[in-house]
Amino acid sequence: MEAVLTVGQRRMFRGELALAIAVVLNSFGVVLMLYSGSGISAISSVPYAFSEVFPVLSLGTWTYLFQGLLVLSLMVLRKRFVPPYLFSFVVGFIFGELLDVHEMWINILPQNIPFRVLYFVVSYLLICVGIALSNRCGLPIIPTDLFPRELAQITGLPYPRIKISFDVICLAVTAGMTLFFLGHLDGLGVGTIVAAFTMGKVIGLIGEQMDRHLQFVCFLKH
Repeated sequence: MEAVLTVGQRRMFRGELALAIAVVLNSFGVVLMLYSGSGISAISSVPYAFSEVFPVLSLGTWTYLFQGLLVLSLMVLRKRFVPPYLFSFVVGFIFGELLDVHEMWINILPQNIPFRVLYFVVSYLLICVGIALSNRCGLPIIPTDLFPRELAQITGLPYPRIKISFDVICLAVTAGMTLFFLGHLDGLGVGTIVAAFTMGKVIGLIGEQMDRHLQFVCFLKH
């Protein structure tokens, strides 16, 4: 079956393809944002802090452990076992491995100030598009994206508000950990703060445009 089919005024887009694109975009976006020197994205700031404080494990491994904790937290909040969430562990594992892969080659990119600004803008947009795709693919997604989406459904609060609150809490945890254990802030920069307070809104706007032009379908919806 083709990934994209025209139906009426909107195009049908396979959720499986959307999820694959999202994982690639988000993993690269996270590493590129950190490489820009503007700070790591809020969703990866907590595992980054752990990787700096306890470097025995890589950023990818700490990311996977953090994502597992988020999935377990959602099951506690729903007060039941949710089988589809288990697939999020698989997606989260792939995401974590891709983080490590991107970290191995990212140093070949030039790193002067104009390029750093460009890297931040590109990484910001990649992460926003990736999360918007994740929220619409109809499949279990990366746990760091799944958590705010599902929490918004559980609480009934708007997604942008939940997303921004989640990001700010992640930044607070990261700041506390690095200050206490390392004696200075690490991984946080102006870009991190800007992204934390604006990304929820931008994801919402991008999602609205996707909804106007695309209709996502996947095997779970059949």
